Amino acid sequence: MAAPWLGAPGLQILSMSSCPGRLFPLGSRSFCSSATSSKPLNAQRLAEKLRAQKQEQKAKGVRVPTNPVQRRVQELVRFTQQLQRVHPNVLAKELSRRILHQDNDLVVINKPYGLPVHGGPGVQLCISDVLPILAKMLRGHKAEPLHLCHRLDKETTGVMVLAWEKDMAHGVQELFRTRQMTLSPSYRLDDGKMVKVRASRDAQVAVTQYQVLSSTPSSALVELQPVTGIKHQLRVHLSFGLDCPILGDHKYSDWNRLAPQKLSAGTLKKLGLQQSKARYIPLHLHARQLTLPALGSRTEDLLLACKPPHFFACSLRRLGLDMPNPDQSRGSEARHGEAR
Repeated sequence: MAAPWLGAPGLQILSMSSCPGRLFPLGSRSFCSSATSSKPLNAQRLAEKLRAQKQEQKAKGVRVPTNPVQRRVQELVRFTQQLQRVHPNVLAKELSRRILHQDNDLVVINKPYGLPVHGGPGVQLCISDVLPILAKMLRGHKAEPLHLCHRLDKETTGVMVLAWEKDMAHGVQELFRTRQMTLSPSYRLDDGKMVKVRASRDAQVAVTQYQVLSSTPSSALVELQPVTGIKHQLRVHLSFGLDCPILGDHKYSDWNRLAPQKLSAGTLKKLGLQQSKARYIPLHLHARQLTLPALGSRTEDLLLACKPPHFFACSLRRLGLDMPNPDQSRGSEARHGEAR
């Protein structure tokens, strides 16, 4: 895979793109909304409530989707809503099952889809809320809360780093330090074409290395390695820089308006969806691998990796894209380049 950038974490992220007539297609927007329940549920109450809801739907004659893709989308929406409703202890337990690595300095988890890292409008439960509980589960009741080292978007899955001490968290945060987002050079849309314009003096350079791992005429599996750490850098570079938005990224799929991603007829057929249902497609952006340089008591680099979620793997199969071996390196057969 791509070699890490010197002096900063080597973050490798997989995205899947799809747009008409493009080698690299993509899409945007939040896949699920926050749950409206105000009462936390434990596991038993949640199971009872779901059974009651299912029976109620059958009684009302609510149609259950027969298409396996639509069923999977419905399951994913339900799962992400459940994560917002459960008792904080239940969520902390779920995160403990997703630990990829743990030592005296760090705890690394595989972040689930649809779970916000920080609180905000409409957010009932987030990762930062349960860090004190997770710490006690791992080190006992006298344990100090874990600290966030960086953040991932609510819809992004994959490797996420937590630290036991504030100093260690600040050290990792320095490696992920971000600035104001802008494309450099800047572009604008002119009669359907991307045209370079004069860059602002205040613009910060944003650089992303990428390579195509697998492709078809309408979609591609792309490996991304951000050299800089600008907010939404990958989504903006792929959509506005390369004109191939990430599949399921409805926010950045269109330059001029916020609307569900427009997919080609061929892509919709492979996914088994109609265009009217495209807004339910989840963001296919996964933090697959992270390389951290030596910090604290560690004297060697730390390589962390996790598989894409089930929905990502299912989309790969339906679109005819192949997942490379984890140890595949950047080779001569892969198309690669740099977006700025």
